[in-house]
Amino acid sequence: MLRQTLLATRKIVTSPILQGPIELPKLDYGYKDLEPVINSEIMELHHSKHHQTYVTNYNAALEKLKAAVANNDASAIVQLGPALKFNGGGHINHALFWKMLNKNGGKPSDDLSNAIKASFGSLDKLKDELTAASVGIQGSGWGWLGYDPKSKSLKIATTANQDPLFETTGLKPLFGIDVWEHAYYLQYKNVRPNYVKAIYDIMNWNYINELYAKAKSS
Repeated sequence: MLRQTLLATRKIVTSPILQGPIELPKLDYGYKDLEPVINSEIMELHHSKHHQTYVTNYNAALEKLKAAVANNDASAIVQLGPALKFNGGGHINHALFWKMLNKNGGKPSDDLSNAIKASFGSLDKLKDELTAASVGIQGSGWGWLGYDPKSKSLKIATTANQDPLFETTGLKPLFGIDVWEHAYYLQYKNVRPNYVKAIYDIMNWNYINELYAKAKSS
């Protein structure tokens, strides 16, 4: 169990997005721009408070890790694992999440549309499967559409808490749905299905198309 935790932490800490101190990314839109699907109060709290907390806590843990490594303090290194994994994963997930949303997000490319049809039968069936997976998460986590490099197909997956998709499953993320309560509760209360179904209206297909093309070519 300890070895698995250390390996998972190492995968996250060595992610390119987490090299060196990290910063809260700027959004490509204003806090009001995703209304009515996600209201401005949620967006501001989610981005400037929750995401910022992941950034702050990760950087603090990273500094402690550097000191622990310099002092060859194996016990401290192990103890820092959960904080690095959780906050690093939170940053990875949210940095992607903001870019995956946009009210003027276009539509799936022909290439991605064909992949969706091959893997799910139709876009509606993809949404049905992703909705069921996301709504069914017990507690907090993420629902994902990912690309499987091994089978060269699209797959639905879930991750717990702030575990990032690629580092956890090997699937390359194309679209993620944050189902932590802070992502929707102020607006949708305890009706998670309504939030999940509404978020499809602000999928940034232009960015998802880019992610898919990059995932296929790498």
